[in-house]
Amino acid sequence: MSAQSQTPPLKIAVMGAGLIGRRHIEGVLAEPRATLSAVVDPSDAGRDFAKSTGVRWFPTLAEAAASERPDGVIVATPNQLHVANALEAIAAGIPVLVEKPIADNAEAGADLVDAGLQANVPILVGHHRRYNPVIQETKRILDSGRLGKLLTVQGTFWVAKPDDYFDVAWRRQAGAGPTFINLIHDVDLFRHLFGEVEAVHAMESNSTRKHPVEDTTVILLRFANGILGTLNASDAVASPWSWEMTAGENPAFPRLDQFCYQIGGTGGSLAIPQLALWTNASKPNWLEALVSERVAFTPTDPLRAQLHHFCDVIRRQAEPLVSGTEGLATLRVVEAIKASARSGKTIHPGKTDRRQGH
Repeated sequence: MSAQSQTPPLKIAVMGAGLIGRRHIEGVLAEPRATLSAVVDPSDAGRDFAKSTGVRWFPTLAEAAASERPDGVIVATPNQLHVANALEAIAAGIPVLVEKPIADNAEAGADLVDAGLQANVPILVGHHRRYNPVIQETKRILDSGRLGKLLTVQGTFWVAKPDDYFDVAWRRQAGAGPTFINLIHDVDLFRHLFGEVEAVHAMESNSTRKHPVEDTTVILLRFANGILGTLNASDAVASPWSWEMTAGENPAFPRLDQFCYQIGGTGGSLAIPQLALWTNASKPNWLEALVSERVAFTPTDPLRAQLHHFCDVIRRQAEPLVSGTEGLATLRVVEAIKASARSGKTIHPGKTDRRQGH
């Protein structure tokens, strides 16, 4: 019998039983290395969901921990509650996986990161796309130099969220909107693949729904290494061009053979998530035919891979892949995007702390 099979499953509590919380709950229930100790959600819907799955329910983490102390906590509550909920886990000395964004503002996020460091409690931020084999293979391709000198990247997030999506009040309020809820994933991947963002210039509109948050955003990015990029987002456009509709991560979305990112270099270009690599047969020349190659990869559920990693982080067998400082650096870029859209000016997110660890 292996050492791993002799190790008792880790007890994990999930705070929040909304859309992403339920995916985490389902993941923990299916994970041999973990057991779901509790669902923590003060709402009637959270209580009823826990009851329907046969899992113990508590309105607060304190009550759940008093009954059975979890080894780890997954925070999947609304953005505005991430810091307060994660701080509660840290105060109890419990490692925490906090969904993105790490906070709804960078100042609060910095306080959370500092609290984790001071308490020596690991914080893992739920930018789960980094665990996707497509992204891992993309990173290897870029690092190998097959695209030559990287020059530019463009990303598209065009989806049509239905009206009832906004029946949940916090999704219409400041701190929500596609930039914070959705584009933060794309920003994190762009930082992961291309390095720190040096400057942003953005415009946004709420002309479709008239909510306090935007429904459409266009962003220019300049990376510290000179790469230029764009992100174009709307949650009011019916289209096949978004990570959700192309990557096949979430079975709730139909999957289409389209791209959402395009990466260009002096030696070729790459479409994501198909990993379609385009190069000239000899040397780059727009008069010569292009050759297309689809780079092979083995699909894996990134949320499950993230949970495996969280188990290793809880056991102190691994440092967080997306630490609190990494999550905070991504949040600072998103805040710069929002500040630019408000002011009409180019905003410099500033140097971020890329310390390893918590």
